[in-house]
Amino acid sequence: MPVYMIERTFADQLDLTSEDVELIDEINADEGVRWLFSFLSADRRRTYCLYEAPSADAIVAAAQRAKVPVDEVVEVGAAAPELKGRLRDWAESVPSG
Repeated sequence: MPVYMIERTFADQLDLTSEDVELIDEINADEGVRWLFSFLSADRRRTYCLYEAPSADAIVAAAQRAKVPVDEVVEVGAAAPELKGRLRDWAESVPSG
């Protein structure tokens, strides 16, 4: 499945509750979108997230339903074939919530 990087800019600092995260996960699953990893900017107003999804349109649809912004969606690939599974393996090893 393709991997995408999503850039989001929030009007205020990002502060999600566990309930917010659960709702977003449910919406993502419904759209066929799977979160892999996120980076938060130092000012806590931008995120850069990696997702697996069938298309960029599925990511945008999930974001609209979850009422979170999407500034840019870019399809990305692994830097080298031998690194393809490393990020997924690492993301799955990090405890959620």
